[in-house]
Amino acid sequence: MQGLLESIIENNKDLVKEGKVASYIPLLGQGNPDHLGIAVTNLDGREYLAGDWEVKYTMQSISKVISLMLAIMDKGSRNVFSKVGMEPTGDGFNSIVNLEVKKLSKPYNPMINAGAIVISSLIEGATVEERIKRIVTFAQKITDNKSIRVNEEVYQSEQETGDRNRALAYFMKSNNILTGSVEESLEVYFKQCSIEVNSRDISRIGAMLANDGILPWTGERIISRETARIVKTIMVTCGMYDESGEFAVHIGIPAKSGVGGGIMAAVPRRMGIGVFGPSLDEKGNSIAGIKMLQELSKELDLSIF
Repeated sequence: MQGLLESIIENNKDLVKEGKVASYIPLLGQGNPDHLGIAVTNLDGREYLAGDWEVKYTMQSISKVISLMLAIMDKGSRNVFSKVGMEPTGDGFNSIVNLEVKKLSKPYNPMINAGAIVISSLIEGATVEERIKRIVTFAQKITDNKSIRVNEEVYQSEQETGDRNRALAYFMKSNNILTGSVEESLEVYFKQCSIEVNSRDISRIGAMLANDGILPWTGERIISRETARIVKTIMVTCGMYDESGEFAVHIGIPAKSGVGGGIMAAVPRRMGIGVFGPSLDEKGNSIAGIKMLQELSKELDLSIF
């Protein structure tokens, strides 16, 4: 496995030149486009690491998986999905079009920004700080990494440039889709996106999901089997933005990407995978990361289809 991962890094490192780092959040634009890393966590706890796996980056939309699991634990799946749908969308992750033109009563799914902002509003806690602490603590437990924290500089950058997300949130508030304080929900959302991880961390999240909600290294159940099933299914249909269908055809495993360059994947009953490459394609996914996952899926026959 170690040799395979190292060869996959080597085979795909030149692809980074074909993409661009995210620049609409200024601090993300400072990322090194040449970084490329991969981590695999098997369900017996063995781990394999290659390339720039130690480089830290912010979760961005990968955090939507964390908040979704926590919201389901807090409110139950029926209540959560009365507020957010389960359907994929062919539009961009920050699109407002469907909400307005189709007069939706709720966002299409929890993996687009509108849906994730609603999910953030469902996390229990008396204050924003308490809600964020619960999300960070949950991420620390899943990854067995107590050093995970919010990158405050990235949070400030997100907060200062997040006008599209504010537009989404206030539009939903005006249509009674989003309840409670808009600014509090946005603060939770911006801060969860700014949680800093490395590729091993997200491979461990994937391994927990692949293991139906049980931490492979301790045997402790973190979420119910049903919650793990729901989350993995939504990752398949909605986790790679409007590239989800193509990803399912060519790679065929539940995955969630973020514009920080990470992709977290969960291969049911086999492994969790974390890849990192901040050079993105036009859909907002790691351009070399996707190809690395495609090569790994082909070599190990990982597709669930």
